[in-house]
Amino acid sequence: MSSEPKNSDDAPIEPPAGPAKAEAAKKPESKRTRQIVTGAAIGIGSAALVAALLYANRSRKSDRT
Repeated sequence: MSSEPKNSDDAPIEPPAGPAKAEAAKKPESKRTRQIVTGAAIGIGSAALVAALLYANRSRKSDRT
């Protein structure tokens, strides 16, 4: 425990990550995020279509009976 730095002045300074490392780490996350957003959009669109069809057929049911 005595070898661990006690404050930020004693801590070793790491160089900032280069653009290649930042993009490599970011790329898989963006693909997953895109898939989640696409899935949500498909779900919302499907629900909207079902709601529209139910609303459109609502008036026809009362006309037949």
